Amino acid sequence: MQQQAFVLPGQAPFSAQQTFTCGQCFRWMPQPDGSYIGIVRGIPARVREENQQLSICTAPDSLSMWTDYFDCETDYGSICQSFAVDDFTAKAAEFGRGIRILKQEPWEALCTFILSQCNNIPRITGIVQRLCGLLGTPVSFEGQTLYTFPEPAQLAALSPEDLQPLRAGYRAPYLIAAAQAVQSGELDFAALNRLSTSDARKEIMQLRGVGRKVADCFLLFGLHKLDAFPVDTWMKKAAACYSGDMRQFMDSPYAGVYQQYFFFYTREHGLG
Repeated sequence: MQQQAFVLPGQAPFSAQQTFTCGQCFRWMPQPDGSYIGIVRGIPARVREENQQLSICTAPDSLSMWTDYFDCETDYGSICQSFAVDDFTAKAAEFGRGIRILKQEPWEALCTFILSQCNNIPRITGIVQRLCGLLGTPVSFEGQTLYTFPEPAQLAALSPEDLQPLRAGYRAPYLIAAAQAVQSGELDFAALNRLSTSDARKEIMQLRGVGRKVADCFLLFGLHKLDAFPVDTWMKKAAACYSGDMRQFMDSPYAGVYQQYFFFYTREHGLG
Protein backbone atom coordinates (compact mmCIF):
# COMPACT_ATOMS: atom_id res chain seq x y z
CA MET A 1 0.00 0.00 0.00
CA GLN A 2 1.53 3.33 -1.08
CA GLN A 3 1.97 5.84 1.74
CA GLN A 4 2.30 9.61 1.64
CA ALA A 5 2.88 12.29 4.28
CA PHE A 6 0.31 15.04 4.82
CA VAL A 7 -0.43 17.82 7.29
CA LEU A 8 -4.12 17.60 8.09
CA PRO A 9 -6.20 20.78 8.32
CA GLY A 10 -7.45 22.06 11.64
CA GLN A 11 -6.81 24.43 14.48
CA ALA A 12 -3.39 24.29 16.17
CA PRO A 13 -2.13 23.22 18.61
CA PHE A 14 -2.39 19.46 18.21
CA SER A 15 -0.53 17.04 20.50
CA ALA A 16 -0.23 13.41 19.45
CA GLN A 17 1.10 12.46 22.88
CA GLN A 18 -1.79 14.09 24.74
CA THR A 19 -4.46 12.86 22.34
CA PHE A 20 -3.29 9.25 22.41
CA THR A 21 -2.45 8.97 26.14
CA CYS A 22 -5.36 10.81 27.73
CA GLY A 23 -7.40 7.62 28.20
CA GLN A 24 -9.74 7.79 25.23
CA CYS A 25 -8.04 5.16 23.03
CA PHE A 26 -5.71 2.20 23.47
CA ARG A 27 -4.29 1.23 20.08
CA TRP A 28 -1.87 4.00 19.07
CA MET A 29 1.63 2.77 19.84
CA PRO A 30 4.50 5.21 20.57
CA GLN A 31 7.62 4.91 18.40
CA PRO A 32 11.27 5.74 19.20
CA ASP A 33 11.12 8.91 17.06
CA GLY A 34 8.16 10.32 19.01
CA SER A 35 5.53 9.41 16.42
CA TYR A 36 2.62 7.00 16.93
CA ILE A 37 1.54 4.11 14.72
CA GLY A 38 -2.03 2.85 14.63
CA ILE A 39 -4.73 1.36 12.45
CA VAL A 40 -8.30 2.63 12.04
CA ARG A 41 -10.96 0.98 9.88
CA GLY A 42 -8.25 -1.25 8.47
CA ILE A 43 -6.07 1.68 7.36
CA PRO A 44 -2.64 2.05 9.02
CA ALA A 45 -0.93 5.37 9.66
CA ARG A 46 1.99 7.02 11.39
CA VAL A 47 1.06 10.25 13.19
CA ARG A 48 3.29 12.95 14.64
CA GLU A 49 2.99 16.61 15.51
CA GLU A 50 4.96 19.13 13.49
CA ASN A 51 4.84 22.79 14.52
CA GLN A 52 1.85 21.88 16.72
CA GLN A 53 -0.04 20.54 13.69
CA LEU A 54 -1.08 17.01 12.85
CA SER A 55 1.22 15.29 10.34
CA ILE A 56 0.19 11.87 9.07
CA CYS A 57 1.77 9.28 6.79
CA THR A 58 -0.94 7.09 5.31
CA ALA A 59 -2.72 6.00 2.14
CA PRO A 60 -3.44 9.10 0.00
CA ASP A 61 -7.06 8.12 -0.64
CA SER A 62 -7.86 7.95 3.10
CA LEU A 63 -7.39 11.62 3.99
CA SER A 64 -11.07 12.44 4.39
CA MET A 65 -11.44 9.55 6.83
CA TRP A 66 -8.51 10.76 8.93
CA THR A 67 -9.72 14.38 8.86
CA ASP A 68 -13.01 13.17 10.30
CA TYR A 69 -11.36 10.77 12.77
CA PHE A 70 -9.23 13.55 14.27
CA ASP A 71 -12.21 15.93 14.36
CA CYS A 72 -10.21 18.53 12.47
CA GLU A 73 -13.16 20.85 11.86
CA THR A 74 -13.85 21.53 15.54
CA ASP A 75 -12.24 24.64 17.05
CA TYR A 76 -10.90 23.26 20.31
CA GLY A 77 -9.17 26.54 21.12
CA SER A 78 -12.51 28.30 21.44
CA ILE A 79 -13.90 25.44 23.54
CA CYS A 80 -10.92 25.72 25.91
CA GLN A 81 -11.50 29.44 26.37
CA SER A 82 -15.14 28.83 27.23
CA PHE A 83 -14.42 26.73 30.33
CA ALA A 84 -11.37 28.54 31.75
CA VAL A 85 -13.32 30.26 34.52
CA ASP A 86 -11.02 29.87 37.56
CA ASP A 87 -7.41 28.97 38.32
CA PHE A 88 -7.96 25.19 38.10
CA THR A 89 -9.97 25.22 34.86
CA ALA A 90 -7.60 27.74 33.23
CA LYS A 91 -4.62 25.51 34.03
CA ALA A 92 -6.47 22.43 32.75
CA ALA A 93 -7.35 24.22 29.49
CA GLU A 94 -3.76 25.33 28.94
CA PHE A 95 -2.15 22.02 29.95
CA GLY A 96 -4.28 19.79 27.72
CA ARG A 97 -4.85 22.17 24.82
CA GLY A 98 -3.41 19.69 22.31
CA ILE A 99 -6.09 17.05 23.00
CA ARG A 100 -8.62 16.20 20.33
CA ILE A 101 -11.64 13.92 20.89
CA LEU A 102 -11.26 11.15 18.31
CA LYS A 103 -14.20 9.86 16.28
CA GLN A 104 -13.58 6.20 16.95
CA GLU A 105 -15.40 3.19 15.55
CA PRO A 106 -18.41 2.57 17.86
CA TRP A 107 -17.84 -1.19 18.05
CA GLU A 108 -14.18 -0.85 18.98
CA ALA A 109 -14.90 1.89 21.52
CA LEU A 110 -17.64 -0.17 23.16
CA CYS A 111 -15.33 -3.16 23.55
CA THR A 112 -12.36 -1.20 24.85
CA PHE A 113 -14.42 0.59 27.48
CA ILE A 114 -16.07 -2.65 28.57
CA LEU A 115 -12.50 -3.85 29.13
CA SER A 116 -11.66 -0.62 31.00
CA GLN A 117 -13.79 -1.49 34.02
CA CYS A 118 -11.73 -1.55 37.25
CA ASN A 119 -8.61 -1.44 35.10
CA ASN A 120 -5.67 0.82 34.28
CA ILE A 121 -4.47 2.08 30.91
CA PRO A 122 -1.41 -0.20 30.52
CA ARG A 123 -3.45 -3.30 31.32
CA ILE A 124 -6.34 -2.25 29.07
CA THR A 125 -3.85 -1.67 26.26
CA GLY A 126 -2.37 -5.13 26.75
CA ILE A 127 -5.76 -6.86 26.70
CA VAL A 128 -6.81 -4.97 23.56
CA GLN A 129 -3.53 -5.83 21.83
CA ARG A 130 -3.97 -9.51 22.66
CA LEU A 131 -7.58 -9.42 21.41
CA CYS A 132 -6.53 -7.96 18.07
CA GLY A 133 -3.58 -10.32 17.75
CA LEU A 134 -5.85 -13.29 18.46
CA LEU A 135 -8.73 -12.42 16.13
CA GLY A 136 -7.76 -9.45 13.96
CA THR A 137 -6.48 -9.46 10.38
CA PRO A 138 -2.74 -8.73 10.03
CA VAL A 139 -1.78 -5.62 8.05
CA SER A 140 1.84 -4.85 7.13
CA PHE A 141 2.96 -1.25 7.62
CA GLU A 142 6.50 0.13 7.53
CA GLY A 143 7.97 -3.23 8.44
CA GLN A 144 5.57 -3.77 11.34
CA THR A 145 2.54 -6.04 11.57
CA LEU A 146 -0.62 -4.33 12.81
CA TYR A 147 -3.95 -6.02 13.42
CA THR A 148 -7.46 -4.85 12.63
CA PHE A 149 -10.03 -4.86 15.40
CA PRO A 150 -12.11 -8.09 15.38
CA GLU A 151 -15.59 -7.96 13.90
CA PRO A 152 -18.64 -8.64 16.10
CA ALA A 153 -19.34 -11.89 14.24
CA GLN A 154 -15.95 -13.26 15.28
CA LEU A 155 -16.54 -12.62 18.97
CA ALA A 156 -20.21 -13.60 18.93
CA ALA A 157 -19.36 -17.20 18.08
CA LEU A 158 -16.89 -17.64 20.94
CA SER A 159 -17.13 -18.76 24.54
CA PRO A 160 -15.44 -17.11 27.53
CA GLU A 161 -12.97 -20.01 27.52
CA ASP A 162 -11.92 -19.05 23.99
CA LEU A 163 -10.93 -15.62 25.31
CA GLN A 164 -8.78 -16.86 28.18
CA PRO A 165 -5.56 -15.83 26.35
CA LEU A 166 -6.69 -12.20 26.73
CA ARG A 167 -6.55 -12.42 30.52
CA ALA A 168 -9.61 -10.17 30.61
CA GLY A 169 -11.20 -11.96 33.58
CA TYR A 170 -14.87 -11.32 34.27
CA ARG A 171 -15.03 -8.87 31.35
CA ALA A 172 -14.76 -11.57 28.65
CA PRO A 173 -18.44 -12.64 28.84
CA TYR A 174 -19.43 -8.97 28.53
CA LEU A 175 -17.50 -8.69 25.24
CA ILE A 176 -19.26 -11.75 23.88
CA ALA A 177 -22.68 -10.47 24.99
CA ALA A 178 -22.04 -7.15 23.23
CA ALA A 179 -20.93 -8.93 20.06
CA GLN A 180 -24.02 -11.10 20.08
CA ALA A 181 -26.25 -8.04 20.52
CA VAL A 182 -24.63 -6.36 17.50
CA GLN A 183 -24.68 -9.55 15.42
CA SER A 184 -28.38 -10.17 16.13
CA GLY A 185 -29.34 -6.57 15.30
CA GLU A 186 -30.49 -5.91 18.86
CA LEU A 187 -27.79 -3.25 19.09
CA ASP A 188 -27.69 -0.88 16.11
CA PHE A 189 -25.05 1.84 16.39
CA ALA A 190 -26.57 4.00 13.64
CA ALA A 191 -29.97 3.93 15.34
CA LEU A 192 -28.34 4.61 18.70
CA ASN A 193 -26.54 7.63 17.29
CA ARG A 194 -29.83 9.18 16.19
CA LEU A 195 -31.11 9.18 19.77
CA SER A 196 -30.51 11.91 22.31
CA THR A 197 -27.57 11.28 24.62
CA SER A 198 -29.94 10.51 27.49
CA ASP A 199 -31.96 7.98 25.47
CA ALA A 200 -28.84 6.42 23.96
CA ARG A 201 -27.41 6.01 27.46
CA LYS A 202 -30.53 4.14 28.60
CA GLU A 203 -30.30 1.82 25.60
CA ILE A 204 -26.62 0.97 25.88
CA MET A 205 -26.90 0.38 29.63
CA GLN A 206 -29.23 -2.53 28.90
CA LEU A 207 -26.15 -4.44 27.75
CA ARG A 208 -24.68 -6.83 30.26
CA GLY A 209 -21.68 -5.27 31.98
CA VAL A 210 -22.34 -1.69 30.87
CA GLY A 211 -22.84 0.72 33.75
CA ARG A 212 -23.07 4.50 33.74
CA LYS A 213 -19.34 5.25 33.38
CA VAL A 214 -18.76 2.74 30.56
CA ALA A 215 -21.92 3.99 28.84
CA ASP A 216 -20.80 7.63 28.98
CA CYS A 217 -17.29 6.76 27.75
CA PHE A 218 -18.84 4.88 24.84
CA LEU A 219 -21.19 7.77 24.04
CA LEU A 220 -18.36 10.31 24.10
CA PHE A 221 -15.60 8.34 22.39
CA GLY A 222 -17.63 5.88 20.28
CA LEU A 223 -20.59 8.00 19.14
CA HIS A 224 -18.86 11.39 19.54
CA LYS A 225 -21.71 12.71 21.64
CA LEU A 226 -19.75 15.59 23.11
CA ASP A 227 -22.36 16.30 25.77
CA ALA A 228 -21.62 12.99 27.55
CA PHE A 229 -19.66 13.49 30.80
CA PRO A 230 -18.04 10.33 32.21
CA VAL A 231 -17.37 10.46 35.94
CA ASP A 232 -14.67 8.40 37.64
CA THR A 233 -12.31 8.78 40.59
CA TRP A 234 -10.18 11.39 38.79
CA MET A 235 -13.20 13.49 37.96
CA LYS A 236 -14.28 13.42 41.59
CA LYS A 237 -10.80 14.70 42.45
CA ALA A 238 -11.12 17.37 39.74
CA ALA A 239 -14.42 18.50 41.26
CA ALA A 240 -12.65 18.98 44.59
CA CYS A 241 -10.05 21.24 42.89
CA TYR A 242 -12.63 23.45 41.17
CA SER A 243 -13.79 26.54 43.03
CA GLY A 244 -17.43 26.15 41.95
CA ASP A 245 -19.91 23.37 41.23
CA MET A 246 -18.61 21.01 38.52
CA ARG A 247 -22.18 20.25 37.50
CA GLN A 248 -22.31 23.57 35.67
CA PHE A 249 -20.12 22.00 32.97
CA MET A 250 -22.21 18.85 32.64
CA ASP A 251 -25.09 20.58 30.84
CA SER A 252 -22.90 22.01 28.07
CA PRO A 253 -22.89 20.74 24.47
CA TYR A 254 -19.12 20.31 25.00
CA ALA A 255 -19.33 18.67 28.44
CA GLY A 256 -17.26 15.69 27.30
CA VAL A 257 -14.46 17.92 26.00
CA TYR A 258 -14.34 19.72 29.35
CA GLN A 259 -14.32 16.38 31.13
CA GLN A 260 -11.36 15.11 29.16
CA TYR A 261 -9.26 18.21 29.85
CA PHE A 262 -10.13 18.15 33.57
CA PHE A 263 -9.44 14.41 33.77
CA PHE A 264 -6.10 14.66 31.97
CA TYR A 265 -4.82 17.61 34.00
CA THR A 266 -5.87 16.09 37.34
CA ARG A 267 -4.41 12.66 36.56
CA GLU A 268 -1.12 13.95 35.15
CA HIS A 269 -0.56 16.17 38.19
CA GLY A 270 -1.79 13.65 40.77
CA LEU A 271 -4.23 16.14 42.26
CA GLY A 272 -6.82 15.41 44.87
